[in-house]
Amino acid sequence: MDVQVESGEGNMPKHIAIVMDGNGRWAQAKHLPRTAGHHAGAKAVRRTVEYCAQQGIEVLSLFAFSSENWRRPKEEVDLLMRLFITTLKQEVKRLNENKIRLRFIGDRSAFSQPLQDKIKESEQLTCKNTGMTLIIAANYGGRWDICQAAEKIIQQAVANNDSNFKVTEQLLEGCLETAGMADPDLFIRTGGEKRISNFMLWQMAYTEFFNSAVLWPDFNEDYLSEAIFDYQNRQRRFGRTGEQVDSKQ
Repeated sequence: MDVQVESGEGNMPKHIAIVMDGNGRWAQAKHLPRTAGHHAGAKAVRRTVEYCAQQGIEVLSLFAFSSENWRRPKEEVDLLMRLFITTLKQEVKRLNENKIRLRFIGDRSAFSQPLQDKIKESEQLTCKNTGMTLIIAANYGGRWDICQAAEKIIQQAVANNDSNFKVTEQLLEGCLETAGMADPDLFIRTGGEKRISNFMLWQMAYTEFFNSAVLWPDFNEDYLSEAIFDYQNRQRRFGRTGEQVDSKQ
C-alpha cells in the first residue's frame, strides 16, 4: 500500500485523534503475552507521532488509557503504568528536540506520585515548543471531562455569588481538558471496532470518523496516509447543504 497524501491549505486535518486499539489481540495472534503487544504498540506511537509532525498536523491526540481501563487485570494495568513512565523518560527528550509540545488530559490524581511528577516535568519541558501539540489522554473519559467542566462552572458561579449565570457552549468548552485546542477533524480507530469508547464526546460532535481493521502495532505510515486521504475526499458540511459548501456560503 502506498497512498499519496495531498497537501494544500484547508485540505489536511489540523487535529487527528486516535483510539489505539488491538495491542492485546496482536500479541495473542502471535502467541505472545499481552505485554508484548503493548511494547509493540509503543513503537507504533513513535511512528505515528513522527509522521504526523512531518505532515504538518497541528494536534495529535492519542487515547492511551481510559478511565474504564482500570477494570483490566491488575498485572496488565501495572505493566501499562510501568511502560507509561518508561516511555516518557525515553521519548520526552526526542519530542523536545523536535519542537513538539506535550500535553496530558485526564484525571492524573489516580496515578502514582512518580508518574504524576514525570507528567508535570514533561509538560513543563516542552510547554514553549511551537511545533505539533501531542495530547496524551490518560485516565480520561469523555463523560468525566464534561462533568468536571460543569463542576468548574458551578464553582465559579458560587465563588462569584452569581445565581443567574448562564451555561453556554463557549463557557463549557473553556472548562474542558482540551480548552484552547481545536476540535478533532479526523478520528481514527484501529483494531476493527466501531465505537468511540467515551473519548472526547463533546469535542467530536462534527469529527470525521475512520475505522481501520489493522491492529495498532501494525498501524504504519501507509495506513495513516490512507485515513488522511479518505478524509481529504469528504465534504464537511457542518449543518449546511452540499451546494452551500460548494459555493462557500
